[in-house]
Order: sequence, then structure tokens, then C-alpha cells
Amino acid sequence: MLKKKEKRKKVMFIASLGGHLTQLLQLKPLFSTYDYHIVTERSVITEELKKEYDMSFLMYGARNYLFRYLFKFTYNCFKSLYLFLRERPDVIVTTGAHTAVPMCYIAKLFGKKVIFIESFAKTTTPTLSGRLVYPIADLFIVQWETMKVHYPKAVYGGSIY
Repeated sequence: MLKKKEKRKKVMFIASLGGHLTQLLQLKPLFSTYDYHIVTERSVITEELKKEYDMSFLMYGARNYLFRYLFKFTYNCFKSLYLFLRERPDVIVTTGAHTAVPMCYIAKLFGKKVIFIESFAKTTTPTLSGRLVYPIADLFIVQWETMKVHYPKAVYGGSIY
């Protein structure tokens, strides 16, 4: 009798540009274990990364200009829903920041797992995205023991660098 080919879990990795994406790419060894897809913001750097990774883009949205940010954030919410429905991930893994929050909530609405890794740069104070995702995260990982004060149910995972 032939064995059924095991279906690999689909994991969507999502992060904003900069340090958040750099941290997320430290998880590269997992990309060969799962069917993965990366979501980040479009930039010259990420256009180059797309040659190496399975990747989609959201609109870059810094919070410097509130009106523009609200428009971009709304657009990114709808685009996140589209990407989620297109990719159908089983799990969302994110290192933040604002770009990732809507995708985490969309995943929870569809009964999927959410794994949030709090920023390595945050040693004593929580990020806004961490505070927003913590209540819905299935696994919340901090990279500093001191952050367990803010996230008592978090798991200390050490540095991913």
C-alpha cells in the first residue's frame, strides 16, 4: 500500500522593513521545513530579496504622517486579507511591527496559529505591535528575560541573532 505524502504546513512569515525583517530572516532554516511565504514592505532591498525568497509586498507605511499612514494602513489591511486568502497559511510567524498586526488578527479570525517574536531591541519596554498581538498569540516569544514582566505568559527564547 502506498503511503500518503505528508502535507507540509504552510507558514507565513511577516515583518516590517529594517530590523524586524532582519530578525525574521534569521529563521531561514525553517523555510526548508515548511511551505513558506514571506510578507514585508516593498523597497529596493526587498525587491532584491524576492529573487531568493517566495515573497509578497505590502505598502511601506511609516507613522510619521498620520493621514497618509491611516490610508496606507487601511490599504495594507485589505491587502493582508487578500494575501492570507491566496496563500492559506496554517501559521503566522512575525517579528512585528505595524505591518504584521492586521495579518495576525486575520489569522485568528480563520482559526490559525499566531507566533509573535518580540523585537530583540526591546529589553525593558514592550512594542505597540507586541501589546496588540499578545492577547491573541498562541505563542509569544521574548528575547530577553526582563520582558516577561510585560508578557507573563511569554516564552523566553533567547536571541535569534
